[in-house]
Amino acid sequence: MQSSSDLFPVALVAAELRGDLSEDVYRLKPGNSPDPSVELALTRLGLASQESRGAPVILLHGSFSNRRFWYSPRGIGLGAYLARAGFDVWIAEMRGHGLSPRNQTYKHNTVADYARYDLPAIAAFVREQSAQTPHWIGHSLGGITLAAALGGGYLDEHSAASTALFGSQISRIYWPLKVPPVEWGSRLLLKGFHHVSGSRFKRGPEDEPIGLALESLRWHRLFGRFGDADRDWWAGLAESRVPLLAVAAAGDLQDPTWACRKLYEQFHAEPRRFLELGRAKGFSSDFGHIEMLVSKEAQAEVWPLAEYWLRNLELPPEVLAKGD
Repeated sequence: MQSSSDLFPVALVAAELRGDLSEDVYRLKPGNSPDPSVELALTRLGLASQESRGAPVILLHGSFSNRRFWYSPRGIGLGAYLARAGFDVWIAEMRGHGLSPRNQTYKHNTVADYARYDLPAIAAFVREQSAQTPHWIGHSLGGITLAAALGGGYLDEHSAASTALFGSQISRIYWPLKVPPVEWGSRLLLKGFHHVSGSRFKRGPEDEPIGLALESLRWHRLFGRFGDADRDWWAGLAESRVPLLAVAAAGDLQDPTWACRKLYEQFHAEPRRFLELGRAKGFSSDFGHIEMLVSKEAQAEVWPLAEYWLRNLELPPEVLAKGD
């Protein structure tokens, strides 16, 4: 089968009409990581009646999730909303999630792998197909992965026109992990597992490889850092020049506002904006971790702000007036 790309093997595995939307599903095999079996599913959404597409936007789901976070079978979600607004929408699914098959070393997958190998490959393919530099939007772990890629220098202004991080942070402190014996014991216990079940623990429809949990332990242990053996991603964030929107939800207990703001403040890029979704800032409610993007309130109040940011790299004046 002929590849859909000159960069690396890419197969168009599905091309469907979903009401007013066109849905093309690609499977990328970049071959750029130590595990040559890695394949990544990338869903492209657009208006079926639209001959030319607007600016490309890549959406990254969080943990225990897949493309359906952005685009439901009924055609509802931020991804569908942006496609109907004229954007060229690309929804990525990380290794072993959704339509992306589990790779041979799935158990050992980490954010470092996603940031170093997968995101640059996705960016290169989208740039090849659209002839434009893509914007990126990430929720929760998707946003953390974006931060890792920016801090590690794997994404820059040539591969990211802007980034928007929703409910993403790495500063929340887990005090027991600061005690070395507790951290060592946790590591030994986790190494006996292959993955964490999203359905069993009622976290979401997907599983997560145990490598992600072990990586998180390294970040949060005593003298731990947000980075890998080669690079300090946290320090690298200050060097990123990619425009940034960071969004926190006032009712988010998992990724609290103060921690999301701390990540935002580590960036020195311009323009950059911080937005808190809560009653104190004029919103209808104190949004939660999921509700900030998946709810009727988000559809009415948050999605238009995301669209405004993508078009202007700024927030509306009435939102700015409420304070950064």
